Amino acid sequence: MRQLLPFPCDPVDPAVLYGDLPSARTRPAVRLNMIASIDGATAVAGVSGGLGGPADQALFAVLRSQADVVLVAAGTVRAEHYGPLNVPVAVLSRSCRLDWDSSFFTAAITPPIVVTVAAAPAPERKKAADLADVIIAGERDVDLAAALGALAERGYARVLAEGGPSLNGQLAAAGLLDELCLTVSPLLAGGDAKRVLAGPVLPSGPGWQLCSLCEQDDFLFLRYRPRSPR
Repeated sequence: MRQLLPFPCDPVDPAVLYGDLPSARTRPAVRLNMIASIDGATAVAGVSGGLGGPADQALFAVLRSQADVVLVAAGTVRAEHYGPLNVPVAVLSRSCRLDWDSSFFTAAITPPIVVTVAAAPAPERKKAADLADVIIAGERDVDLAAALGALAERGYARVLAEGGPSLNGQLAAAGLLDELCLTVSPLLAGGDAKRVLAGPVLPSGPGWQLCSLCEQDDFLFLRYRPRSPR
């Protein structure tokens, strides 16, 4: 991987470059990592894997290794066929209806975390409690700030969010994103795949600042952080 901005550097070590996620002080720092095609698609045939390559996968592994916990929506866990990971994974699901027989739960290296709501069906919450650490964050809709607070209480300071787009949009709307890592895949996908963020239009603000831009094998790796209000 070679860095193009803020200054040329070839090669650059991703572990060093991405190792400076700033503290969020009052809550865990949240880094969002996503991939999109040149034309903005975040999936091909419903999954993101068709957009990636060795360079993207290598950075993906680095970002996971630097996280204390991965935050992901239940739909993404199902679509991307998540299996056991070396890092704790917090899965968001209002219904708490998950595939309890999948290897993600039955072969977990570290017990997963299920983030759900008080209104979730009691039998499903019981199943979750048998296989995972359960966080109740909100009555009917997941309160992401409360969920992050619960993760902080468990000692997690660095959160890697992996989508999907609806979760990303909710994090952005709540002002809970501290860094956005976007891989631009050298593909044209077409179709009706969602964008990186899905949901209501976000309020205007000071915008985001490009912290670094790298390239490898025609993939672009962009890293943005929110600009400080003036």
